[in-house]
Amino acid sequence: MAQPFPTQTDATVERSDTPAVLSLDDDETRGVIEALSSETAYDIFRLLNETPATPSRIAAQLDQSVQNVHYHLENLESAGVIEVTDTCYSEKGREMSVFVVSEDPTLLFLGTEDDRPSLKRAFKAFASLLGPPSILLAAGESLSQFITGE
Repeated sequence: MAQPFPTQTDATVERSDTPAVLSLDDDETRGVIEALSSETAYDIFRLLNETPATPSRIAAQLDQSVQNVHYHLENLESAGVIEVTDTCYSEKGREMSVFVVSEDPTLLFLGTEDDRPSLKRAFKAFASLLGPPSILLAAGESLSQFITGE
């Protein structure tokens, strides 16, 4: 029997070629660092970088409660690193948001606004070789290691 509501999404992760560059003196930087600072939030971000997902799917894959996942999704969305891309429905007919990483990749560097022009040129060249998701993951991994001290 056919489902009256779509329970799966066909959303894909599409990224632009130009990253947003955040520096230490940028107002958005603190929000991004705080949103990615917990291990759960970081794991959610990495999962969404691979494939779009609903909160319940994320919770199941990461062995977390849906409430905990919702908390981190709200923080990540407020920081602008993820966004809702689609809606699908549970088997019970409940509407569920489908989250993905933000269309514009974000690059965080430990410099100031004055350092941006030369850094932006260097990373544009680097991005064309590796692709924006690789740069974002590398920056996120470095940030994670810096925060956790590992």
